[in-house]
Amino acid sequence: MQPFSIRLATEKDFPAIFLLIREFAIFQKSVDKVSITPEQMLADKELFQAFVVEADGIIVGFATFFWTYYSWSGKALYLDDLYLQPAVRGQGMGKGLLHSVIELARSRNCKKVRWQVSNWNHHAIEFYKNMGAMVDGVELNCDLLLN
Repeated sequence: MQPFSIRLATEKDFPAIFLLIREFAIFQKSVDKVSITPEQMLADKELFQAFVVEADGIIVGFATFFWTYYSWSGKALYLDDLYLQPAVRGQGMGKGLLHSVIELARSRNCKKVRWQVSNWNHHAIEFYKNMGAMVDGVELNCDLLLN
């Protein structure tokens, strides 16, 4: 197991995160849906928030998130994406990223952390269940794209 560190992302990390976002999209077989650019991330820096995981000084994974409010439960943190390069999986980095997100939510008095997982990604589903998450499989995504 190689040593790693987890920290909040800064603007200088955006190009590396962008490359990992594209890698993740390829893994999801949805690369055509990626429209973000490093320039847009920079322009939206007040909204773009992430943790990164580094091994040997190289960013090998990320977790993006944002603050939200649910009418049924209250303040929450939404975990948008969590991705690790395949070569570093199984070394505790994913757990570390998820724990960082959870602890940040706790420190801000959130009622829950919410995220989605693809129904075909059985490895991720088991990972999240082992971390204590409830995976309901009930809700469907709705997107209305704005130009």
